[in-house]
Amino acid sequence: MKFVRYGEKGREKPGVLDADGKLRDLSDQIPDLSGEVLGRLGTLRADGPLVEGNPRLGPPVAGTGKMVCIGLNYSDHAAEAKMTPPKEPMIFMKATSAICGPNDPIELPRGSVSTDWEVELGVVFGKSAKYLEPDEVMDHIAGFVAINDVSERDFQIHRSGQFTKGKSCDTFGPVGPWLVTGDEIADPQALSLSLSVNGETMQNGTTADMVFGIVESIAHLSQFMSFQAGDILATGTPAGVGMGMSPQRFLRAGDDVVLEVEGLGQQRMRVVQG
Repeated sequence: MKFVRYGEKGREKPGVLDADGKLRDLSDQIPDLSGEVLGRLGTLRADGPLVEGNPRLGPPVAGTGKMVCIGLNYSDHAAEAKMTPPKEPMIFMKATSAICGPNDPIELPRGSVSTDWEVELGVVFGKSAKYLEPDEVMDHIAGFVAINDVSERDFQIHRSGQFTKGKSCDTFGPVGPWLVTGDEIADPQALSLSLSVNGETMQNGTTADMVFGIVESIAHLSQFMSFQAGDILATGTPAGVGMGMSPQRFLRAGDDVVLEVEGLGQQRMRVVQG
């Protein structure tokens, strides 16, 4: 099933796409797509009232406590960054205040000189997870989402500390459009990912090329931290980011970014000055 949250920012309602791809409201069944609801998505029905028009889509999960990101998880991206892939998953945190809808504008922060793009497969947890064995991982996943791990490289690399400064600006975490349950994704390690800027393809990869796969990554990370329902894991990006180009290329106000992960829908974002 494909779940969404729709409506004005901060006032989104839960919804689901029916068999015909039409949006139906879920407010009569659940208060929101958050918390324990994420552990029982398969029990929800796609028979609520039809939603008219073309409402804004928000991030398809609410109440995210943390957003954990894996860096350098594609060998071709590590190569373009002139870095060696790590021996175990390398992570950083993205502030949850960065999370926004899949078609919301990307706002260039004050002082930005090198805002970049990163198409990624995201995993949404459906229930608490701690000290997992690999064969337990998939039972803790509510579904999958498309993510743009927007990154300000100057903040990230030259402003001291960890990557978090360059990853956490407002609107730097577009998520969605859909939260797709695992029954619709035959193999999350065989999904194509693509991203274009102003119609020019920048990234064109596959999750098959991850250094550390989803199961391995989550089992590993759960030894160091617990995950709760609604937490999001962004699993890394393939080659084709602006930082890796020669000459380097970064986002400017007026640019149009289109991102897609196979089976998880498309994001369409306009870059604006924040």
